[in-house]
Amino acid sequence: MDPFRLLMRMAMWSRRPPSLRRVLVAAAVIAIALGVVAAEKAGYWPDWARSERVPHRGVPQGL
Repeated sequence: MDPFRLLMRMAMWSRRPPSLRRVLVAAAVIAIALGVVAAEKAGYWPDWARSERVPHRGVPQGL
């Protein structure tokens, strides 16, 4: 990202910080994501909900 854009965003946040509701929603989303990762690492996540890696064979030629 552009450093100037990041500085502008930080300046905007310092002048008008996000509301408490927005901060709580962001914290809840992060907590849910961390909970899903922890459940998967601990082995409590069901097999039907796991994603499997598909082998990458490259871009087919001649299309």
